[in-house]
Amino acid sequence: MQTQMVKIFKNFFSIILLFLYIQSCQNESIDQNYADNDSDGFYDLIDNCPSISNPEQVDSNGDGIGDMCSDIDDDGIIDIEDNCPENYNPYQFDNDGDGVGDGCDLVDFTSLPCIDGFAGEYPCNGYNLIGHLSIENLSIDFVENTRVNDSWGWKDPETGKEYAIVGLSSHTSFVDMSDPDNLLLIGIIPTASVNSIWRDIKVYNNHAYIVSEASNHGMQIFDLTRLRNVENIPSVFSPDSHFTDFGRAHNIVINEETGYAYPVGNQDPGRSFTRDPGHEGGLFDGGPIFVNIQNPLAPVMEGGFSDAGYCHDAQAVVYNGPDNEHIGKEIIIGSDAQHVDIIDVTDKSNPILISTIVYENTHYTHQGWLTEDHKYFIVGDELDEAADGINTRSIVLDLTDLDNPQLHYDYYGPTLAIDHNGYIVGNRFYLASYKAGLREIDISQIESKQMSEVGYFDSYPQGDGSGFSGAWSVYPFHESRNIIISDIQNGLFIVKREN
Repeated sequence: MQTQMVKIFKNFFSIILLFLYIQSCQNESIDQNYADNDSDGFYDLIDNCPSISNPEQVDSNGDGIGDMCSDIDDDGIIDIEDNCPENYNPYQFDNDGDGVGDGCDLVDFTSLPCIDGFAGEYPCNGYNLIGHLSIENLSIDFVENTRVNDSWGWKDPETGKEYAIVGLSSHTSFVDMSDPDNLLLIGIIPTASVNSIWRDIKVYNNHAYIVSEASNHGMQIFDLTRLRNVENIPSVFSPDSHFTDFGRAHNIVINEETGYAYPVGNQDPGRSFTRDPGHEGGLFDGGPIFVNIQNPLAPVMEGGFSDAGYCHDAQAVVYNGPDNEHIGKEIIIGSDAQHVDIIDVTDKSNPILISTIVYENTHYTHQGWLTEDHKYFIVGDELDEAADGINTRSIVLDLTDLDNPQLHYDYYGPTLAIDHNGYIVGNRFYLASYKAGLREIDISQIESKQMSEVGYFDSYPQGDGSGFSGAWSVYPFHESRNIIISDIQNGLFIVKREN
């Protein structure tokens, strides 16, 4: 009897527990239906943004998601906190500091005139900012720590459009700059091997030639006319040809008159790269390689020159200067780390070293360019500013006698910035001067040893001094006189003289 009563009690107790469980679930469901976690007066079940208080339930685009929770561009930043809510920009870059993300500046960019020494946040003198793309907007799949390096330009002979070709750590970008207010990234070519902070581009016969210090990179060749009709912008392009008779190269020099490319600073594939003077190994000990590109997509190696050692950068021309002995010869003027070398490469099977010049206080002979009359060569030493605590120094060499060049003049700029790449158009020397940006220097009185800065645009407002940040290169050769600046940290700038 007692056992039976225990069983009845247990069954009754189980029924009670089951009833309470069912009731609690019903109450929980009711509680969920009427929960208001953000306390805005709207139950979560009907709240268009249940996690953030929005009592007015504003939904501007009618997508059922309240503006307080909306992320239109799906970049992980809600619209109310996004500095560019309609364009994907997860890193929220805002290089001009105007509160509008670079992703929107790309679409709605308005040129910034140089007023009272500034174009927006950028120090300037005589130059207006007319176009800008950040590193993010020069990329398709942006990767942190990507940096900009070299740049060049191309004008389409059929359409008349001008393009900027910009090197980055991981790829090369092609930008339509025919409307600088709306710079358009047409596409990219990824690196041929691994990423590298050194990438260099030159153009011949509507083809871009790309080299890099990336291991086993070789030379990528791209038919630029493919930029005319691209259906999916931006696109990832494959090169039209890939020349692999050499591996790494620091730079590439092209003589458009003769149809020869000269990769310099070369190393054999797989070797550890060094840019130290006097290094051993590599093709022609890092000197210029002779590559016939007269058939643009079918290069042919025709030798090289090793007698001067490592060549960091160079210019190749058909000489037409004051030295009658050498008129009509193809010469290379190499900036060779510790000296400048003049090489006769007319006969590719028998190149001849014409002369070598060493200037005072040499630290690292980096890059130089001829005046248009081929009388003077302006060369920069990349390390002298930091090593000697001096203002930007440009060394002018007198090449009146190619067999016996002379030091003509040392020009000192107004800043401590390190000079990098410089080019000459007419009587102007356009210099990429790292933390000081683009500097325009009047060289009309170079013969009388007078040079003077007449304008600048500082693409690196983050700081000054002799550091390796800021403007890597400039391209001043476009007929429009729109000048390309490639800035390591801040991307692509298009600037133009006020008058």
